[in-house]
Amino acid sequence: MKDFKEQIATCFAKVIEIGQDELKHMIEIPKDEKMGDYALPCFRFAKMFGKAPGLIAQDLKEKIDFTNTDIEKIEIAGAYLNITIKQQALAEDVLKEISAQNENYGKQQIGKEKNVIVEYSSPNIAKPFHIGHLRTTLIGRALYNIYQTLGYNTIGINHLGDYGTQFGKMIEGYKRWGQEYNLEENPIEQLMKIYVRINELCKEDESVLELSRENFKKLEEGDEYCTGLWQKFRDLSLKEFYRIYDLLDIHFDSLSGEAFYSDKMEEVVKILDEKGKLVESEGAKIVDLEYAGINTPCIIQKADGSSIYATRDLAAILYRARTYDFDKCLYVVAYEQNLHFKQIFEVAKLLGIPEKCQKGLEHISYGMVHLKTGKMSTREGNVIKVEELLQEAISRVRAIIKEKNPELTEEEKDDIAKKVGIGAIIYNDLAGSRIKDEIFDWDTILNFNGETGPYIQYTYVRTNSVLKKVNNVPGLSNVNTKFLLDEQSYKVLKLLYSYPEVIRNAADKNEPSIISRFLIDLSKAYSSFYNENKIMVDEKDVQDARIYLTYMVNLVLKNGASLLGINMPEKM
Repeated sequence: MKDFKEQIATCFAKVIEIGQDELKHMIEIPKDEKMGDYALPCFRFAKMFGKAPGLIAQDLKEKIDFTNTDIEKIEIAGAYLNITIKQQALAEDVLKEISAQNENYGKQQIGKEKNVIVEYSSPNIAKPFHIGHLRTTLIGRALYNIYQTLGYNTIGINHLGDYGTQFGKMIEGYKRWGQEYNLEENPIEQLMKIYVRINELCKEDESVLELSRENFKKLEEGDEYCTGLWQKFRDLSLKEFYRIYDLLDIHFDSLSGEAFYSDKMEEVVKILDEKGKLVESEGAKIVDLEYAGINTPCIIQKADGSSIYATRDLAAILYRARTYDFDKCLYVVAYEQNLHFKQIFEVAKLLGIPEKCQKGLEHISYGMVHLKTGKMSTREGNVIKVEELLQEAISRVRAIIKEKNPELTEEEKDDIAKKVGIGAIIYNDLAGSRIKDEIFDWDTILNFNGETGPYIQYTYVRTNSVLKKVNNVPGLSNVNTKFLLDEQSYKVLKLLYSYPEVIRNAADKNEPSIISRFLIDLSKAYSSFYNENKIMVDEKDVQDARIYLTYMVNLVLKNGASLLGINMPEKM
């Protein structure tokens, strides 16, 4: 595919003493399409030339030679040079590339032979899977898909919260009241009731908290009773979690949770001790990180000798570096854990893992989900469960379908309701910047109007409807691009051209919302094209061109939505 930014950078590199790659990264896309296809800001050159940016722009315009390129024109706009590409060149390039790749358009090989770990979802065993877990699950799955489509060998890890003091509490609660709860029916709900109840008792009675800590210590030591209960809680929880994962069509390459590393923590402690980095503090063993500008020490071992999740995370890093030789290891975890990851990433440098692994550790933080009434808390029992949310979305969509399309079969209604309802939830979660907090609101999350998942799905279904009106999509040789150079058609083509770069940008910034925004923009652009251009016309050359444009939009909408985890219905 032609790289128009590369062409522009090559031209300017001949008259500016800056590397071509650096120039390429400086090139922007104007917000107003009337300002051209690309723009080069001249502020960066002020020191080099000792002139005002506006004067620099004038000088460069006079010196630049863009003959024998696909550049149509270069114009001055204040301190910017606005560059317009020849429409015919872009149109022909997009059609040629999509015709060659079809469903694989957007796939690239920039990550070939590189390993990326994405750790996401990671719910706590014996606790409900609530909407706070939904964010990490959906962001992580999207990043997994994005890196995979760029050619990386991607490993998705569900680092289950299946270890820690909370299990000591659960064991203590079960010892006291286990016979009162039927774990065969709604096990997570029953376990949550035990957890809430034991937490209240721990607040009232310090001795109960101490017994809970002793239980966890016994679990670490392999006590048969405690281990048996832990395994029971884990098995029941996974069965419940997988009902949700199946609904979301989510799969993992590894389910190695915290417990998996219980026999691997001793090596971490030994390495740090041998390097003289462990310091005793109030009976606990810590690593002092003030040298790295981190004022809070990293606790490696508690005063009672039991482990802490930092130790397990460090054991996981050591194991993953050896097992996967990763280039990136992404932790999709809420921003509340910022300090924790700063600490363990710094301590990980002391474990002797390869430098590329050290540099590849990255915390992909995201905003929290709050209720209108405030923060959710498992301990307080005020959470919204994901399975209920998904089923409610499906139910509401099915009611709309039943009213508007009663002619559909029951099987079709079920399929559409599932895809549209779950698609609405996924898109709502991935529509905005991941770092922003969300206020959960049923009315907003299930609003199917405006910039939503169902709008993208509806646009896709509209393209399907158009394509069904013709026997076959015309071949590329039958498509004359001159019929696709009107304003609406060309806007669609520009968006289709940008799709591979959109995917790269989403990976560079670990930001799925870049894909979400693109899909909305493409849907809007196609709707404008559809409303302004009659597709089924007498002039065959015009019809073939417009059918092919519809075919390309159909491919890219489905492809892009799949990166987010949204499945497209064939009708609505």
